[in-house]
Amino acid sequence: MLESVRALTSEYDMLPQGETVLCAVSGGADSMCLLHLLHSMAEEGGFRVAAAHYHHGMRGAAADADAAFVSDWCRERGIPCVVERGDVYAEAERRNQGVEETGRQLRYEFLRRTAAELGCGRIATAHHADDNLETLLLHLVRGAGLHGLAGIPPRRGEIVRPLLTTPRADIEAYLQANGIPHVEDCTNTDESYARNRIRHQVIPVLRQLNPRLTERCAETMGYLRADNDYLNAQAAAACCHARWAEDDLVIEARYLADLPAAIAPRAARRLLEMLGDGNTDCSAAHLKAIVELARGDDPSAVVFLPGGKLAQRVYGELLLTTRSEPLPPFHPIPLALDGETAPEGTPWRVSCRATICPEEGMGRPGAFYLARDALEGLPMLRPRQTGDEIALPRRGGTKTVKKLLIDAKVPRRERERIPVLADGRGVAAVAGFGPDQSRLALPGQPAYEVIIWKEG
Repeated sequence: MLESVRALTSEYDMLPQGETVLCAVSGGADSMCLLHLLHSMAEEGGFRVAAAHYHHGMRGAAADADAAFVSDWCRERGIPCVVERGDVYAEAERRNQGVEETGRQLRYEFLRRTAAELGCGRIATAHHADDNLETLLLHLVRGAGLHGLAGIPPRRGEIVRPLLTTPRADIEAYLQANGIPHVEDCTNTDESYARNRIRHQVIPVLRQLNPRLTERCAETMGYLRADNDYLNAQAAAACCHARWAEDDLVIEARYLADLPAAIAPRAARRLLEMLGDGNTDCSAAHLKAIVELARGDDPSAVVFLPGGKLAQRVYGELLLTTRSEPLPPFHPIPLALDGETAPEGTPWRVSCRATICPEEGMGRPGAFYLARDALEGLPMLRPRQTGDEIALPRRGGTKTVKKLLIDAKVPRRERERIPVLADGRGVAAVAGFGPDQSRLALPGQPAYEVIIWKEG
């Protein structure tokens, strides 16, 4: 198992030296195995590990116990751990989509925010070889193209999956050999979920036909992934002709219309990924509609897409945009220097207290430390303003807050609800992203400890 993990993490540069890796931890067997494994490899590999647990608000006291278990286990080992609670049921209703899909979206949104706040260059999830097999079978049953049949990728941007070539049996053996505790999610045995029926009813039958089912299917997905990557590269090359017009993405329709049938829908998907957060919920029918829009002769036709997006033909160009109107900005509010501040109308909360800046890695999880003498006047929490700039730690250079939010794919309608911590000198921090490098205190200096988090 260790050889397999080392080979995969090396091939895909999953654990770079000097970086912090954020491990997504549910408390279950797979994620506890991954967290223990990364923690044990960190010193030799020259990287650091932090943990993140998302409480979905779905299983009552059992979910509370899971969050406490993860927090306690990490604290005992000195692993920074961030826990956030959401309400998946309410959010699913608001987004008008399924609970499973909403939970996945909220979890990844939380992981990306936390990684930005902690300065993590990688986010590790505990998907393993049997998860990949189940995903393949689900896609096969529902109908899928090459993209779906290629399975779960070992790496997608900052998201890495060190256990993807490791069978579940090896994970269970690792837990037993190292005496690692874990919690059990009762929903894993609920066969009202399609994945659980695949796991408990279908795969055992297929294993009777081929005991090495997981390994053989992993090889097949590897071949399909190589083909898929090549076609996606061709699509990405075509999308290089796209340009940004404020928050909208524009491309000459001919660049999509002239592509072969195997590449054009991939280019449509790539454009939607560029417009959003790297993911798209669009079906093959939606992608086909975008391609037909590019190939059609209606100079003002429109295709409405999931997630508030739309594609519009504007004479010779294709424009991709969002339909949602921006939320109104919140009212500025002074930062309480000893207590908690909650900007009205936002889900953000900020705690602050006077302290002495600790040594690196010794502070509270999720906290940053602003030098008291670096602040000018009473800091305020306010919406972004024209000209706001920030230089985030380890990001290299200064960037406008507007571009920061656009690059992070924060939806346009939500940008006026992102609190900016500012004083007479300008921006000191941005919620969800972190502090300005020039405002940070050195160890031993008088400081304000600031923690910014999002509720629900």
